[in-house]
Amino acid sequence: MKNSKFWFFTFVGPVLVTFIIVVIIPTLMGIYFSFTNWDGINHNPDWIGLSNYFAIFERGGDFLDSFVFTAKFAATTVVTINLIGFGLALLVTGKIKYSNAVRSVFFMPNLIGGLILGFVWQFIFTNVFSHVGGVLGLDFLQGWLATTATGFWGLVIVMTWQLSGYMMIIYIAALQNIPKSLIEAAEIDGATSWQKLTGITIPLVAPALTIGLFLTLSNSFKLFDQNLSLTGGGPFNSTEMLALNIFRTAFVFSQFGRAQAKAVVFLIVVAIITLTQIYFSKRKEVEM
Repeated sequence: MKNSKFWFFTFVGPVLVTFIIVVIIPTLMGIYFSFTNWDGINHNPDWIGLSNYFAIFERGGDFLDSFVFTAKFAATTVVTINLIGFGLALLVTGKIKYSNAVRSVFFMPNLIGGLILGFVWQFIFTNVFSHVGGVLGLDFLQGWLATTATGFWGLVIVMTWQLSGYMMIIYIAALQNIPKSLIEAAEIDGATSWQKLTGITIPLVAPALTIGLFLTLSNSFKLFDQNLSLTGGGPFNSTEMLALNIFRTAFVFSQFGRAQAKAVVFLIVVAIITLTQIYFSKRKEVEM
């Protein structure tokens, strides 16, 4: 018993101490500073109570606009990433040649850094699209990222392109765990491909769907690097997401106390949304 406790604290202790120092203590300090007027320099900021929280929820404030834009973006990308990821998983687990190579190609965008990815796609949207649109006479390809609508869909395209391959890997693991005997029995009974998909495949990959929804939802809400490099929040901050809004409040306007208040609200909102999604997804799994 003593040896087991010794080895337990030997392996868990350093991780726990690191977690407390890196995560818990900074979080508590951030909550404290959210009630002050800290500017990032003053070591003795004044306690101002809930003033920062009242300020960020004022009508017409940039935080609420960023929150609405981020919520729309997250709702859209959750659907596109998981649908395309699941479709790719069905494709590569089917009877196609060079399936391993195809999997690698689809997964490769996930290995590219977000900032690099944003700058690459910025060149594609602003130069390649404009050139193709000019040659073919397609007006909708002109001026991409110059409007709120095209900026929104530009972010959706980049996020979907990057994460669909990652979701594909998760769904491949779930699809490969489906007993072949169930598929064979359904084929003997004369089930169509659609019936096998809706009656067997989708219900049995529900746990993977829960994971996929959680990952895409949290990553979409926390998106920062692609937003910074692709649109920079423009035009006129209309495509500014929550993470970028908090960053600018702190490091551009030096309102660290208000930025911490936004970060606290951001943390609570993301936690509520993700936990709610997991709760209902798990209930759906039990029903199945």
